[in-house]
Amino acid sequence: MEQRARLDPGRLSRGRSYARRGSVLELTVTPGQVEAVVQGSRVTPYQVTVRIRAFSTTEWDAVLDVVSAQIGRVAALLDGELPPEVVDDVYAAGLDLLPGAGEVLTNCSCPDFAVPCKHSAAVCYLVADALDDDPFALLLLRGRRKDELLTALRARRSAPVPTTVVRTPPPPGIPAIAAFARYLASEAGASTPGPVPVPVPPRPMGSPGTPAAVRVLDPPRSSGVDVRDLVVLATDAARRAWELASGDGDGGLDLTFEQDLARRAALVLGTPDLADLAHRAGVPARQLTSWAVAWREAGPGGLAAAVDEPTDVDPASLAEALEALPGATTHANRVTAGKTQLRLGADALWYRFNQHFNDWTLTGPPSPDPRDLLTD
Repeated sequence: MEQRARLDPGRLSRGRSYARRGSVLELTVTPGQVEAVVQGSRVTPYQVTVRIRAFSTTEWDAVLDVVSAQIGRVAALLDGELPPEVVDDVYAAGLDLLPGAGEVLTNCSCPDFAVPCKHSAAVCYLVADALDDDPFALLLLRGRRKDELLTALRARRSAPVPTTVVRTPPPPGIPAIAAFARYLASEAGASTPGPVPVPVPPRPMGSPGTPAAVRVLDPPRSSGVDVRDLVVLATDAARRAWELASGDGDGGLDLTFEQDLARRAALVLGTPDLADLAHRAGVPARQLTSWAVAWREAGPGGLAAAVDEPTDVDPASLAEALEALPGATTHANRVTAGKTQLRLGADALWYRFNQHFNDWTLTGPPSPDPRDLLTD
């Protein structure tokens, strides 16, 4: 949290003050998240959510396998104690019980764009206190309630020793040399069987996913690479590769820096990840939000209409827009009336923008006829 707030560390001190004076009215810990109600300066309290990635069922099975092998750990857990060594056990399973930098995601209903805001910071401080009072709350945040954990451990300790499973060996198949020999014999007209058919390459999956390797293989700690960043980049690379393999796009290989940034921001629009991406890219969060909306609505053309400076065009090309917006004023390729603005893009398409808090935001896909953009 301190890393994410380094641009404005004062928010953390204000969050501590909120926590100490009792501004957090309710706090509920559930698997994977904390929900809280925080009383701010306004009459209506704010709703705050703090999320931490819960382990999957497979990951929990790996953790329980390691912990159940330690009789002392199991005895302590069954007595209601959480030994500190369990953190090492979880790490031995390839996971981190304690959330690292970037794993704590906050969301607040207040109008503050900062991540974290003072209300979210207050909740995080109280969550830290709750973990001190009840360490099992950390396991709950990772997805397992105390009773579920203890039941699973008892089941593992009482499970019978598995018997040896007889495995049927796979069919031997046909060696490549033999298959090629059959092919040559077939070509020569021999009576031996024909060539072995070459398998048809499978079609790509119906949708892109996250490469399995980055879920289980963390980068070396000395590399300085955050595992969460690695998962994000690997997932994005897999999505672009899927587009190329399925023919559903070009993978964005020719995008500029701004276009690729807008594309990635559109994927996390409406989540705290956008503010984190903006910070890493050195772009204000409000500006990147505008880029993300433009990309989501109209792709490269929409982004160009949003970021390009006004360009001079033939005044005759603005006639239809002026007819559709009575009393409008013109500036270069822009026609403005109140909080509505039509922009003629370099692609000869019209884009509609609406003004919100002094920012112009693209409202939807473009049209060759500006009148189509004004029919609500």
